[in-house]
Amino acid sequence: MNTRTIGPFKVSAIGLGCMNLNHAYGTPPAADVAERLLLEALDAGVTLFDTAALYGFGANETLVGRTLKSHRSRFTLASKGGMAGVQFDDGIKRVIDGSPVAIRKNCEDSLRRLQTDVIDLYYLHRWDKSVPIEDSVGAMSDLVRAGKVRALGLSEVSAMTLRKAHAVHPITAVQTEYSLWTRNPEVAVLQACQDIGAAFVAFSPLARGFLSGAITDAAALGANDIRRPMPRFAPANLAANLKLLPPFNALAAEAGCTPSQLALAWLLHRAPHIIPIPGTTSTAHLREDLGALQVQLGGELLAQLDALINTRTVAGARYAPQATLEVDTEVC
Repeated sequence: MNTRTIGPFKVSAIGLGCMNLNHAYGTPPAADVAERLLLEALDAGVTLFDTAALYGFGANETLVGRTLKSHRSRFTLASKGGMAGVQFDDGIKRVIDGSPVAIRKNCEDSLRRLQTDVIDLYYLHRWDKSVPIEDSVGAMSDLVRAGKVRALGLSEVSAMTLRKAHAVHPITAVQTEYSLWTRNPEVAVLQACQDIGAAFVAFSPLARGFLSGAITDAAALGANDIRRPMPRFAPANLAANLKLLPPFNALAAEAGCTPSQLALAWLLHRAPHIIPIPGTTSTAHLREDLGALQVQLGGELLAQLDALINTRTVAGARYAPQATLEVDTEVC
């Protein structure tokens, strides 16, 4: 397995995003299916597993902890706090809270669910804009000093926020959506990560499944699927975006790989500090994704990909207006 570096850790060049085993994209798989996928990923050489307190309101961390606890020394464990499920009178709701009290509680809860004494890489899942980033990262640095966390990361932040945070405590990784059709990190964050020696962890590297060719009808998305309110999956925008797939698929055929492998290989070729973390519920798709490590792309094909799918050719914004307010990334 090819490796890349996240701070003190050597990890597989492609990690596993565990979210959709419990959260976000329709009905999650049965527990035994999810457990089998995690173990197959480990046996296939994946050594970076990414979860969060938010996913399934703790269910995803519980799954990862239960399944992988006996293999803890074989992989790097990443989780996130600062955004979690909070119990209200009318049910559990997602809450962004970057206060030191909330961060400490989120971490303790995560350690318990993950059945581990230490989380290797702990991210602030969202910057709570009512709390100075210095205060949130200061509380996270206390977790490092207490031995509960080994390294710190941030998710969905701008280069400016990253540099402010890094002045408080070294930031080991930034995790943000990045793919051919989401280029926001190219504005400044990729370079800022390189400048401070941080890894860039790309979530949704297959454009939330779009680049795999699996999504052709917005109406087929489940009622609770988080893609439903995303503008790019609105019927008119999706219809426009689907026109990008035939030429994209043709480029994949030219490269001798599948469309999913092409999307991942494009990321791997961008820079050595980029680590994609695709998610899947299928062991066949898992092995397909890992096959991207063997795909070699020449300069001409990379240029064709960049010209085909980019901010000018993709229809629709990344997030709906309210969700856009919750992130702190540069707009391109």
